[in-house]
Amino acid sequence: MMGAQAIQQVVVAVIVVAALLHFCSKYLPAAWRQQIVYFLTRRGFDQAKMAALLKTKSSCGDGCSSCGSCDTPAAPDASSSSSPSPSAKRVITLHARR
Repeated sequence: MMGAQAIQQVVVAVIVVAALLHFCSKYLPAAWRQQIVYFLTRRGFDQAKMAALLKTKSSCGDGCSSCGSCDTPAAPDASSSSSPSPSAKRVITLHARR
């Protein structure tokens, strides 16, 4: 049978792993999370589950095309007017002060 200290150590380990997972899914940059997902996928873990766990899209490193980065942009709608919307024309001019 396991002693009380062994059970406490297992519980503490589970809490630490859960806290680390929460930190990684919330505060790490998306690029790092994608690299972690890619690394774990190469080690045999399910990519979709790891991507959901780390709150990121599936990695494009495996060529699954689930991130949509390879998609071509949609053609503009022919029924809309020929002039672009006001937000498309908006330009912010920056002046450097020296």
